[in-house]
Amino acid sequence: MNSSSTSQQDNKTHRIVFICAGLLCLAPFISSPMALVLGFTLASLGWVPVQWNIAALTKKLLSYSIIGLGFGINLNAAIEASTHNFGLIVGSIFFTLSLGFVLTRALKFDHVTGHLIASGTAICGGSAIAAVAPAINARNDQTATALACVFVLNSVALFLFPALGHLLNMSQYDFGVWSAIAIHDTSSVVGAASAYGDEALKTATTIKLARALWIIPIALVSAVLFGGDKRKLNLPYFIGFYCLAIAVAHWLPQFHAVYDTLFMMSKRALVLCLFLIGAGITVQKMRASGPKPLLLGIMLWAAIGITSLVYILYFQ
Repeated sequence: MNSSSTSQQDNKTHRIVFICAGLLCLAPFISSPMALVLGFTLASLGWVPVQWNIAALTKKLLSYSIIGLGFGINLNAAIEASTHNFGLIVGSIFFTLSLGFVLTRALKFDHVTGHLIASGTAICGGSAIAAVAPAINARNDQTATALACVFVLNSVALFLFPALGHLLNMSQYDFGVWSAIAIHDTSSVVGAASAYGDEALKTATTIKLARALWIIPIALVSAVLFGGDKRKLNLPYFIGFYCLAIAVAHWLPQFHAVYDTLFMMSKRALVLCLFLIGAGITVQKMRASGPKPLLLGIMLWAAIGITSLVYILYFQ
């Protein structure tokens, strides 16, 4: 057997292993952190099929999954959670962006990449970075660096936040609020909150997506400040369909059995999303960005995580 045939056989084996691992993530005994680690392990071994557009698949699956979660969210509870925490949502966004500006200058770091990291921390991780990057004419390497930083911290959050929540004996509601404010990506918010409980998941999803709506004004303002093109905005339209799903479940309650099924299927699909996200992270990518982006990301994350936690526990 020549080397070409051996390589093709290896690629076929890797694809089979990858598909089986993805299907395994749909099983109820596979948690979000386990799925992320499984994807990361396969990526580090070089067993992720390079000819597949994993990033595009993840984006679509995440959008559909979040829309499905909307069928399990109570409309009145969603409105109450969003309005009650409006000040916290807005305050955390502007605090993070302002601190990001100050720290970027203090670290003498590239201001475009610094703004992308701050935007991802302030709003909703990769989605915010993807929306803001074209609006400020960010280069591919700047966008990739910001995404790598956010994805690394998202991975840590999946393990760290539920453990801290239990250590502090936080209620389901308080943990849902905290994870929505302090964790970057919607996928990791949902993963951490679902590990904590269904009520935490519903609260976190609602508040996180209310926060994600700020992508639009932040991207527009960023385009003006950086002299970018407002016509290049990349907006997450799935948020509107998520709101529509909540409304449908409220107005047509007779189909609650269908909504419950969609909600449970969406929760498992989100675990698969985290597997795919893990498959896009490698040690090489983490090293390539260097220490400064990660340092900035950690400082911003620690600031928003600690201040929001103190506010939720003692002042809300």
